[in-house]
Amino acid sequence: MNFTNFGRYILLLKSVFRKPEKLKIYLKEIAKQMDYVGVGSLGLIAIISTFIGAVMTLQIAFQLVSDFIPKTIIGSVNRDSSILELSPTISAIVLAGKIGSAISSEIGSMRVTEQIDALEIMGINAPGYLILPKIISGITMVPMLVIISMFLSISGGYIGGSISGAVTPSEYIQGITTDFNPYTIVVALVKAFVFGFIITSVPAYEGFYVRGGALEVSQASTRAVVISCISILVCDYLVTQLLL
Repeated sequence: MNFTNFGRYILLLKSVFRKPEKLKIYLKEIAKQMDYVGVGSLGLIAIISTFIGAVMTLQIAFQLVSDFIPKTIIGSVNRDSSILELSPTISAIVLAGKIGSAISSEIGSMRVTEQIDALEIMGINAPGYLILPKIISGITMVPMLVIISMFLSISGGYIGGSISGAVTPSEYIQGITTDFNPYTIVVALVKAFVFGFIITSVPAYEGFYVRGGALEVSQASTRAVVISCISILVCDYLVTQLLL
């Protein structure tokens, strides 16, 4: 995304956050998008988070080659890794592929079939009507999915450690409860909020300004996912640098 595209992105956001004409219509669309982003992605996030937590436990246990390091450290490392990095970032990248491509394809198809032009002719704020509900659903539901991901990732570590024998249940529970800092959850939720905004706004921009036909729509979807993932990683570093 060059400076010209970034400028158009900012101007599009300005139109998106203009006062809505009919709030009732927006609320209905917001509820629909929340269902798609939140409920529709819950199963995928649950599976990924559980197995990542289990694998993390096994890998941490494998690295503990010294008998002088207590095994409770496995739970502590898995907890902090899941909360601060794995749950927010991995979930966001997965959602960027699932939700971002769908948003870009949906809005891009409406653009090339002139449905957006028809909305503008009727005096409807097309960016606000099409994009605002998606952004609101993103910044609302992505943090909720990240909270669920944290819990399942830590639970997956418990299950994986118990089944493999890498760590006993009591040692793991002692590890995840020792020296816990609630501020890490605040950092994770700030990341989730930022990621939710990126996941919905960047693909919407790519779809809104697409030109051509079906080929260009598919290219815009691919570009939206790539830019979203890069933006997520950059913002992940910036938020971590600012808050930790």
